[in-house]
Amino acid sequence: MRILHTSDWHLGQHFIGKSRLAEHQSFIEWLLGEIQSNQIDALIISGDVYDTGSPPSYARELYNQLVIEVNKLGCQLVVLGGNHDSVSTLNESKGLLKHLNAEVVASVESELEQQIITLNNRSGEPAAILCAIPYIRPRDVMQSAADQSAKEKANSLGTAIAEHYQAIYDLAVQKRNELGLSMPIIATGHLTAMGVKTSESVRDIYVGNLEAFPASAFPPADYIALGHIHRPQIVSKSEHIRYCGSPIPLSFDEIGTQKQVLLVEFEQSHLKEITPLLVPTFQPMASIKGDLDSIKAQLYELEAQQYELPVWLSIEVQTQDYLNDLTQRIEQLTLDLNVEVLQLRRARKQIQRGLTGKGNETLSELNAYEVFTRRLNDEAFESEAEQNRIRRLKDRFCEIVTTVESENDLPASKPADEFFSSIQGSPAKDCLEQEQEQEQEERLESEDSEVPTAHTEVESNSVDESEELGQEEKKGHDTLNLFSLECDSVDDTTPSPAENKRVKGKTEKAEPAKRPNEAKIDQDDLFSALVSDAAEEKSL
Repeated sequence: MRILHTSDWHLGQHFIGKSRLAEHQSFIEWLLGEIQSNQIDALIISGDVYDTGSPPSYARELYNQLVIEVNKLGCQLVVLGGNHDSVSTLNESKGLLKHLNAEVVASVESELEQQIITLNNRSGEPAAILCAIPYIRPRDVMQSAADQSAKEKANSLGTAIAEHYQAIYDLAVQKRNELGLSMPIIATGHLTAMGVKTSESVRDIYVGNLEAFPASAFPPADYIALGHIHRPQIVSKSEHIRYCGSPIPLSFDEIGTQKQVLLVEFEQSHLKEITPLLVPTFQPMASIKGDLDSIKAQLYELEAQQYELPVWLSIEVQTQDYLNDLTQRIEQLTLDLNVEVLQLRRARKQIQRGLTGKGNETLSELNAYEVFTRRLNDEAFESEAEQNRIRRLKDRFCEIVTTVESENDLPASKPADEFFSSIQGSPAKDCLEQEQEQEQEERLESEDSEVPTAHTEVESNSVDESEELGQEEKKGHDTLNLFSLECDSVDDTTPSPAENKRVKGKTEKAEPAKRPNEAKIDQDDLFSALVSDAAEEKSL
C-alpha cells in the first residue's frame, strides 16, 4: 500500500499582490506525474486546500480538475478540512466527488463512523483504515463552562481533542477486526503539535486556549499525516508522526526550506518506508539583507543565475534604514535586473526606545543632551560618512538647544563630556572652548569690582558657602551661551545680555541660589519649542 501525504496547498493565495495560479498549476502537473510513476494508491491532503473560505473561481476550477485527473489515474483521494477552509465550501461538492473516488471530510462529523474511511489499493482490495480527522474547532468536541480560567480551558480542549482521536482510533480498530485483514491504521490531523517550528504564513489556531497538542496524546496509529505547519518535520522524534509542509513557499521565510510531499509505503500492517519527494521550484524567490553595497552585490549574483521568470524579492536594509529615499535607491539598483521587489523593510534595531532607561530613570530626570544622546545610541553610525553625519547632527542640535533656551528664558542645559567625544574639532566644540575662556576672564574682572548689595539667608551662613553657591550659579549662567555659533570677538566695553542679566541678579533683591537639581529644564517646554526648528531639519 502506497499513500502520498501532502497538505497546505492554499489554492487562491495572493502573495503580496501576486497570484500563485501558475505555481499551483505547475505543482499539480508535477504531482500527477509522481502519482503515476510511483503507482500511488491514495492521495491524502491534510487540510488547507484553499487559502480563504471564499476562494476565487480559478482556485475552485483547479481543485475540481485535480479530482478528475486523480480519478483517471486510479488513485483514491481524501481531502480534509483545515482552519483556512470553509466547511460549507468543501461540503458543497462532497456528494458529487464521492462518485469520483474522492472523500471529503470538512469538519468533525456528528456520527463518528463517517470519519472512518477504508483505503483500497489499485486492485480494489482494502489495504488500510484511515481515521479522517480534519481541523478540530473547540465547539466540535467540547462545551464551554462558566468560571473557567484560560489554563483550565486549554486543558479541557486538549483533553477533548485527545478523547476524539482515541474514539476514532477505537472505531478504526473495530473496523479492521470486522474485515479480518492485516492492514495499517492511518490518522490525520490539522493542528499544531508541541515542539514544531512554524513560519510567518502559519496562522495560530488556538489563540488563548490550546497552543499546541502533545505528541503523546495521539493514538498508536501506524502513521499520522499532519497539516497546518508549512515546514516539513518529524514530531517529537517519532518517525511515523509527520508534517509534510506546504508544496510552495507561502512566505519569504520559507524559501530556505526544501518543499516536499511524503511517499509512505506499508508492508501489510507495518510501516515500511517514508520517502520525501522533493518539489521543484516553480517561481524563483529570494530574501536578501545588508547595507546598500551588500544588497547591490547580492542582486548581481541573482542576475548571474539567469532565471527565466523574474525573481520575487524581499529586501531588508540593515544599516542605512534611516534614509528617507530608500525606496528610490532600491528602485535604481533593480531597474535593469530581472527581479520584482515585493517587500522592502527597514531593519531598525528593536532596542527599547522608551523614555525610561537605566535605573528606571524618567524623561524629567534627563536634560536635552542626554535624551538626544540616548536616541543616537540606538542607531549605527559605522562608515566615515555616517560619522560625519553624526557630527553635523550634534553641531546643529547644540545650536537649536541654545536658541530655544535663550528665547524662552530657560535654564541652560549642560551636556556630558562624552557628548563631544565624536565631534572633536567641530565648530560647536571650538566655539565652546573660546566662549568658556572669554567668560572666565569676564568673571574674574567682574568679581574683583562688584560687591553684592544684599545677602540671602543662605549666603550669610559662611563666606565659604557663599562662594561655593556663587560658583554653582555662575556655572549655570556660563552654559547659556556655550553653543552660540557666532564665534566673532566680543566687545569688552559692551556687556552682553547674559552679563546684564547676571549683574541685575546681584543688584536687585537677591534670591537663594539654586542648586543644579533645582534648575532642571521643563522638557515639555523645551521640546514644544523645538518643533518649529525640528521641522526644518528633516533632511538631517
